[in-house]
Amino acid sequence: MPSLAGRIRAGAARTGGLRVPALAATLACATAALGLTGCAAEPDPGTVTVLNSATDTAEHTANQQFFDRCAKPLGVKVEQVSVPADQVASKVLRMASSDSLTDILELDGSELPQFAQTEGLRPLKEAGVDTSGFSASATSLGSYDGVQYGIARSVNSLALIYNTELLQEAGIDPPRTWAELREAAKKLTAGDTYGMAFSASPNADGVYQFLPFFWSAGGDEAKLDNGKGEAALQLWKDLVADGSASRSVVNWNQQDVNDQFVAGRAAMMINGPWQVPVLSAQKNVDWAVASIPVPEAGKAAVPPIGGTVMAVPKNEDDPAREKKAGELLNCLNSEQNQLQWGESVNNVPTRAAAAQAYAAQNPKLAAFADLVTTARSRTAQVGTGWPVVGDALAGAFQSVLTGRTSPEQAMHRAQQQASAGK
Repeated sequence: MPSLAGRIRAGAARTGGLRVPALAATLACATAALGLTGCAAEPDPGTVTVLNSATDTAEHTANQQFFDRCAKPLGVKVEQVSVPADQVASKVLRMASSDSLTDILELDGSELPQFAQTEGLRPLKEAGVDTSGFSASATSLGSYDGVQYGIARSVNSLALIYNTELLQEAGIDPPRTWAELREAAKKLTAGDTYGMAFSASPNADGVYQFLPFFWSAGGDEAKLDNGKGEAALQLWKDLVADGSASRSVVNWNQQDVNDQFVAGRAAMMINGPWQVPVLSAQKNVDWAVASIPVPEAGKAAVPPIGGTVMAVPKNEDDPAREKKAGELLNCLNSEQNQLQWGESVNNVPTRAAAAQAYAAQNPKLAAFADLVTTARSRTAQVGTGWPVVGDALAGAFQSVLTGRTSPEQAMHRAQQQASAGK
């Protein structure tokens, strides 16, 4: 049975090169640069190793506490290997090439298909992981080609976060539809304060924020020019043309948007629960969370679901290590542990019962728990083709917001770009 490194090479050959990031090239470069020979130290049978991006001291420590809690009854200890998030994929490849992969890989959900396609990950059910009781969106986040390879302890999404004082002074309720959003944003725009802020940067941040509008309008990532997504482009264009949103949104990432909101330069914004620590720490703006406005009243918002998933690499030489990894994942994803973890990182638990408890115990963030139930995985339809589609969508809203093309032209070109990149 080929190693994961071998499967990655084979997968790259089948797809013309994987993009996480440029996996085949990264593997070759990493192996050459580090002089890896494929000879690895014998793993400690009493240690379960985890590769993740928990480089922040507080997050690393919190992770370890949960790992230790679950490891003790299993008679093992857990060792984290933490690298920056944008280096996880290349780290996986270097470890795979030297046969020193960790027992558990924690990957961004959007990266999972790239690795699952290599057939180097163990389906969770085969690893003994209980996958029942999870939200459909969370299951989709960890799945590839109908098989679940990754499990998320908690997930995030996007919502409308608003300045309660400004809306109250203007006599405005949180907008529920696009028409209400446009009207509210106009009324709330005064002086140095824009009514609305969002990220339209030409990268993952901007695409993530565009998706709730694109999907809620009926946009289809598998057919970008289906005639539905153009309405979302028009909405963003109108908000900027009205003067209700800054023209600088084309340069703002999600942190920039939050900075504008906290500084009082935006009355409403689209953002995620990862901003809660900053929002809670400041004293100048009272804020609340509402669902993302939809094209028509009564429709459900369809935001993207985000987060990391834990996967188990195949270990044909030592199946016992896979079993221990599966047992650890079962413990980490118990209802109680998910709830406590979600509260510690301001993310929504993925077990339905834990998510309900989270909403009840954190009413200020309940909108996020509701939105996660209708959220979608970016890779559910297009799998490993998502990076190309994401780039095409970024080009579409950038071209419309800078006045270079119409929404119709932009979506037509986006589909051409996505088709050419497959």
